[in-house]
Amino acid sequence: MMALMLMAAAAGSVCDDAVTQQDLNACAQAEFERADAALNVQWEVTADAMKARDAAAEPDDGRPGYFAVLLDAQRSWIEYRDRHCVSEGYYARGGSMEPMLVSFCRAELTDARTAQLADLIAQ
Repeated sequence: MMALMLMAAAAGSVCDDAVTQQDLNACAQAEFERADAALNVQWEVTADAMKARDAAAEPDDGRPGYFAVLLDAQRSWIEYRDRHCVSEGYYARGGSMEPMLVSFCRAELTDARTAQLADLIAQ
């Protein structure tokens, strides 16, 4: 229920002029698209850094390189994010608010992942 309250608060900050649930759903989707674009920018930076680490690394008994592990983790994370956020949407399962909850969840988790990717190369 806390996630529902956080998402409702986020809706006010992102969609001050939204009136209908359809407007709020569209604003939530736009918020996710903003977060996803930022993630994609950070992904390129982090992926390039991991590829550079691979190029500089000594052979490691056939273990996967920095980039291969990062790519595998990212693919798993995307699957987790999308499935988890479907469950967040179930607070309003079948209702007109469900898409908004899913989109705001995806935006929140995507923002957090963007920070994680930045942290990987800051170490």
